[in-house]
Amino acid sequence: MEWRDQGILLSARRHGETSAIIEVFTPAHGRHAGVVRGGTSRKIAPILQPGAQLDLAWRARLEDHIGAFSVEPVRSRAAVAMGDRLALAGLNAVTSLISFCLPEREAHPPLYRRTEVLLDLLDRMDLWPLAYLRWELDLLEEMGYALDLTRCAVTGATEGLCFVSPKSGRAVSAAGAGEWADRLLPLPDVLRGAGDAADAEIAVAFKTTGYFLELHLAGDLGGKPLPEARARFVEAFSRRL
Repeated sequence: MEWRDQGILLSARRHGETSAIIEVFTPAHGRHAGVVRGGTSRKIAPILQPGAQLDLAWRARLEDHIGAFSVEPVRSRAAVAMGDRLALAGLNAVTSLISFCLPEREAHPPLYRRTEVLLDLLDRMDLWPLAYLRWELDLLEEMGYALDLTRCAVTGATEGLCFVSPKSGRAVSAAGAGEWADRLLPLPDVLRGAGDAADAEIAVAFKTTGYFLELHLAGDLGGKPLPEARARFVEAFSRRL
């Protein structure tokens, strides 16, 4: 069995004396792990940094074996990430969430394309938090937890939407919320695709997407805690306000 693809490196860990086990995200083969022979060498180790774009060839005797990768660098994102704490925290949040959420070896081409575009914006921290927020919405949708923010779940109105139901993920208007308003999640305009937004509004939106990532998505994955990297990024972003 063998295939060739490009992919984003999610993680790498030492395996034995000279090898490494890497996990990558590819458009055609999804989240996929394999061994890199000589992965701890001076030649290869610098390539195996989270976020790196790699040309990959995978081989195994049987399809269900872990198999071995040969890797060639396409471009590195390490220098950009290491030069900015918020960029590094954002990169770690993205790679950790993909590893956490996606089933192994299941292709998600649209999410892959959006992830690649997002990571290529790491040198634009003026744009990146909003792009990352939209990526979290894409991730929720890809995993089957899309938020329906087009009309009020109670009244059917399309105006005056300011809350999100924590149970259904649907928008609720002020009139529809009534006395239940304090039990609902905030719906800032940025979550409805209203264009640019101030950092403070994006921070509020992170509370809403974070609720669905943690309580719904993570809850349905056996109750495993959401990766701490996501909270660290949101905290680093909030300190910038």
